Parts: sequence; C-alpha cells; structure tokens
Amino acid sequence: MSEQNIRRVISVIVINEASVLSRVTDLFSARGYNIQSLTVAPIPETKYSRLTIVTKGSMRVIEQIVKQLHKLIPVLKVYDHEDFVEKEMALVKFSVEENISDIAAICEAYNGKLVNASENAIIAMVADEPQRVSNFLNVIKRYNPKEIVRSGAVALER
Repeated sequence: MSEQNIRRVISVIVINEASVLSRVTDLFSARGYNIQSLTVAPIPETKYSRLTIVTKGSMRVIEQIVKQLHKLIPVLKVYDHEDFVEKEMALVKFSVEENISDIAAICEAYNGKLVNASENAIIAMVADEPQRVSNFLNVIKRYNPKEIVRSGAVALER
C-alpha cells in the first residue's frame, strides 16, 4: 500500500442542522488531518446538505477519514470520489486602468467572463477545474489584480 500523499475529494451528505459542520471539522482536527478545501451547501428541496471536502493523505489515512465520517450521527452518505466532475470559482478585481480586453480574452479561455464594472474596478469570474483556476490566477498576475477570492471545490460523482 502506497504511503504517498494523494489528493482526494470526499462528499458527505448530512442532515442540515446546527453543529454538523463543527463535528466534521472536529473529526479532522482531532486526528491531525488537514482540510485543503471545504464547501457546504443545502441540497435543494431537502433537509440535507452536501459537504465537499478536499484533503490529502496516504490511502490508509483517506480510508480512516471515510470510516470516521460514516460513524458521525448526522452523516447519511459518504462519497470518496475517484470518478467525478470537480469545479472551483475565482473572482478577481482589477483596476480599470488595466488592459480590459486582454483580461476578458484570458477569462474566456478559462470558462470565465467579466461580471461587474464600476468607475474604479472591473471584476472577472472564472469557473473551471481547480488546476485550471490556478493556471488562470498565475496568468493574470501581470495585470496587477487588486483582490482575489477563490471558492472551495464542488464535486459531483459521475
């Protein structure tokens, strides 16, 4: 069994009630596991929420995390993804003094667009696979972003 750290996406369906997120994060912190990304949203027209957790660890650690998540009372289902669609989003604010047409063209290449403009700033948005969002953020550095906000991953098993 390989002991190398692998990146893993885990979805957890939970009852949407107070303190559930705390219990899940406590499980990670008590065992010294790191959460790289955590996204939570209610599942429409249900009393449940989906937590999408991105973590890294050996196969043994990932298996342990999944087993421990199954033991939590408000948890209904745990998906340890291997075949899934995963996306992230980033919002980036630029000065209107920057080359807006270049920024728009770069956004388009990364499934994005300009989403807001004011007297002083424009805001671009991209939504793509995590590595492509990282690439986008590296490419746009030359346009001196004023502020960058990046979401956590969302994923859905195929």
